[in-house]
Amino acid sequence: MTSRRRGERALFWGTLASVVAADAASKAVAVASLMPVHSEVPVFGDWFRWRLVYNPGAAFGLHAGAYSRLIFTALTVVALGILARVYHATRAGDRSRVLSVALVAAGALGNLIDRVRSAAGVVDFIDVGVGDMRWPTFNVADIAVTSGALLLAWVLWAEEEHVAVAPESRAALEPLAAVDVESR
Repeated sequence: MTSRRRGERALFWGTLASVVAADAASKAVAVASLMPVHSEVPVFGDWFRWRLVYNPGAAFGLHAGAYSRLIFTALTVVALGILARVYHATRAGDRSRVLSVALVAAGALGNLIDRVRSAAGVVDFIDVGVGDMRWPTFNVADIAVTSGALLLAWVLWAEEEHVAVAPESRAALEPLAAVDVESR
């Protein structure tokens, strides 16, 4: 294994472990200190506050009925399998892609741990908004999934742009390759 690949593995596993640990620790603190459920603790006025909720569904409170826990657990396991394939298909040196996959996988794993651990659902505790206009309550794992997904989308878009432009660039540069620089 090259040192470059070793560094990418360290980035992936270090990010994954750090995010899962931060997520678990922050949820433990939230559960221990934000009782009763739905009580609010202002941090920055009404705009940013702590509020403990349990989400038995998925992002934004999506719910699939009585089997939500089972359905979203299975979907998460499938997503983690897909992310593993994306990680293993990542070319050497693509640290942005490694980081993005690690963030998404870590967030998914953090929320999966909650789903497996408790029938109550995923612990959410970060509440932002103004008055009645609130973003759905979220957690550290959700931040990791969102930021990782945005980074992965950007990385994949950049890869697609590179592939789409590369043949045209090569064709445009071919006449320059025929120029004999030393004869000048």
